[in-house]
Amino acid sequence: MSEKKEQNKDFAVIATGGKQYIVSPNDVIEVELLSDHKEGDKIEFTEVLMKNDTVGTPTVTGAVVKGTHLGDKKGRKLSILRFKSKSNFSRKVGHRQQHAQVRIDSI
Repeated sequence: MSEKKEQNKDFAVIATGGKQYIVSPNDVIEVELLSDHKEGDKIEFTEVLMKNDTVGTPTVTGAVVKGTHLGDKKGRKLSILRFKSKSNFSRKVGHRQQHAQVRIDSI
């Protein structure tokens, strides 16, 4: 019989910018814009909701996810169109959300 090799991969669930992200070391994620940080700065996410098999209540005590800020990036362009028939009303608005790219260094 063949045994399955169990992958020993670390992961964590972090919360930042009102959203939750599943991260592993060397992952590159796009989070809400981090105003205080510049490109190349080290970032620590202390709000770790889950680390491997440990579930926090609400956060895991003493757990820190460290990352590096890679720079800012614009999201895709959204076009919002409002239209009301019979009243000759139409309005078009565009929006591009700012994101920050972060590489996860360690968990």
